[in-house]
Amino acid sequence: MVYRWLRALARLLVALLMRVEVVGKENFPKEGPYILVVNHLSVFDTVVLLAVCPHTIRAFAAAKHRRNPIYAPLLAAAGSIWVRRGEMDRQALRGALEVLRRGEVLGLAPEGTRARGTYALQPGKTGAAYLATRADVPILPVGLTGTEKVKECFPRLRRARVRVVVGKPFRLPESGRVRGQKLREYTDMIMYRIAALLPPEYRGVYSQLPDPSPASARTEGRSSASRAAEGRA
Repeated sequence: MVYRWLRALARLLVALLMRVEVVGKENFPKEGPYILVVNHLSVFDTVVLLAVCPHTIRAFAAAKHRRNPIYAPLLAAAGSIWVRRGEMDRQALRGALEVLRRGEVLGLAPEGTRARGTYALQPGKTGAAYLATRADVPILPVGLTGTEKVKECFPRLRRARVRVVVGKPFRLPESGRVRGQKLREYTDMIMYRIAALLPPEYRGVYSQLPDPSPASARTEGRSSASRAAEGRA
């Protein structure tokens, strides 16, 4: 009930402050669990995702907001997972894995913080790859542009043009206890998937897109078919 109220509020804010174009909406999976990964431009990213995603998203929230009288109640009502940034927060990771085990959707920005200045992608952190391999769930890449302009457009009584591009869900090449260099490689794989959904000026350190390789990741369709075949064997 609370989440429905938050979604209604988000859609109202979007209608008032933005002109939103959604590309690839058909790529949203029919149900969870999955991890939604997105580039992070502004506080309005969450508002847009609340409005356009058909599923309830559980996301990480910085522990520093836990005492904020405005943010804290809203984040708690949305079922956010409190995380201490800049350190290995095992409690937050356990909470995220539990969300996925319940068949829900986990949303996170692999960069770990908002992009500033040029608003281009920064190096991703390994959390998304760790959770995707440990829980063996698909990843849904999303590229956002324009949310960083909402604040500057509002005083001029103009609505910012925001574009949301939803990519195809995919799985990483393996699952289980993946560590070290492999985890770093899988993080880059995730970030390049996001970069491919963005204009060149937003790609940052991931501007040199690799040639697509069908063998580099498992598509969600093939993975589901494989699991179904295993179940019949």
